[in-house]
Amino acid sequence: MRQARARKPATDYTSPERLQKIFRALDDLFPKAECALRHENPFQLLVATILSAQCTDERVNKVTPGLFQKYPTPQDFAALGQPVLEREVRSTGFFRNKSKNIIGAARKIVQQFGGEVPRTMEEMLTLPGVARKTANVVLGTAFGIPTGVVVDTHVFRIARRLKLSKQKTPEKVEQDLMKLVPQENWITFGHQVIWFGRKICQARKPLCATCPLEPVCDAPDKTV
Repeated sequence: MRQARARKPATDYTSPERLQKIFRALDDLFPKAECALRHENPFQLLVATILSAQCTDERVNKVTPGLFQKYPTPQDFAALGQPVLEREVRSTGFFRNKSKNIIGAARKIVQQFGGEVPRTMEEMLTLPGVARKTANVVLGTAFGIPTGVVVDTHVFRIARRLKLSKQKTPEKVEQDLMKLVPQENWITFGHQVIWFGRKICQARKPLCATCPLEPVCDAPDKTV
């Protein structure tokens, strides 16, 4: 009589040991990871983050210095006509919707928040064009408030490649990551994974041969 083969134990992708290997590797790779969007204050960061949707940070950083020189305050943006701003940000793509949201956010900040970017997730989400990703970027980077984990396209892709989440929306991936990453590391972790996605775990051709996380990764699209 044939004996049944022993089943190979399932991999625990969220075990403390595996998570620590991931955290240590990211710390070694990007010990001082910061937001790549250039800004001098929370409002500038808000504008830059809205512009960065479906656009590279490099492109946004080419547009914003001149933009902020012309319009340095929320009041300046609130007074703009949408066609004027559209011309300024056209190269970032989706410029009509972005211009509408930036002007709308500026007006709400001026009218309801005394000209200051709000410091809570609940208030941030009332601003036009602001969802959790943008709110997390601004609250974490500008104010050091860990309200969640930034889930952009890089973080979404890598969380699924490393099997830290199986979810199919950024919001649900964020909820999984918030359970796995210590809250005091939420801000840094988001920046580290974004840089990791840009430099190593790229979308089309991840550099698996030089990746320190390769031993703990069994993503189906690995290149080694």
